[in-house]
Amino acid sequence: MKLKDSQTYNNLARAFVTECSARARYEFCEYGFRYNGYEAIATLIDKIAYQEFNHARMLYTKLQDGEDKQIDNIDISLGLPFREKWDLLKNLQALEQDELNEAEVYSTFEKVAKEEGFEDIAKLFGMIREVEIRHAKIFKEVYLQLKSKKLYKKDKETMWICPSCGYISYGKQAWETCPLCQAKQGYCEIVLSEKI
Repeated sequence: MKLKDSQTYNNLARAFVTECSARARYEFCEYGFRYNGYEAIATLIDKIAYQEFNHARMLYTKLQDGEDKQIDNIDISLGLPFREKWDLLKNLQALEQDELNEAEVYSTFEKVAKEEGFEDIAKLFGMIREVEIRHAKIFKEVYLQLKSKKLYKKDKETMWICPSCGYISYGKQAWETCPLCQAKQGYCEIVLSEKI
C-alpha cells in the first residue's frame, strides 16, 4: 500500500495539525504565566511547546517522505480544543487533559500504522505518545504544586537555582528575591518529582 492511499497518511496530517495547534495554545499559556510573574513555569511550558514543534517537524517529514514530495493539500477534519483562558490553574488542567487526549489518539494511530505496514511511522507515533504522557504528568505536578502553594516550599531541603544569575541556595523554601541578582521568586527553577 502506498502511504498516500492509507489512513496513516491522513493520521500523519491530523497529528501534524494537532501538534501545531498544541504549540500555539501552549505559547498562549506561557504568556499568561510570564505575565503573572511565574517565569519558571512559563519557561517550562515554552520548553514543552518547542518539543511540540519538533513533534510536528517529524510528522511533516514523514509526510514529505512519501511518494509525492510536493503536497498541495490534504483534506482532513478534526476537532481542536479551545479551552485556555486567563485562569492559570485551569489552564494547567486543560494542558494535562490535552496531552492525555493526544496520547490516546497516538495509540490508535500507532495501531493503524502497524496494520497498514508502516512500522517506522508506527514507531514515531508510539514515541510521541510516550512524550505526551510525560508532558501530562509535568502539567499535573505543576498544577498540584501551584494549587497547594508548594511550588517554592518543600518538606525536605531542596536545591534552589536562579536561572538568571546561577545563584544556588539550599533549604525547604526558595528565596523571595534572589540575593545575587534580585530576581523575583517566580524566576527560581521549580523542582519536579524525580518520577517524571
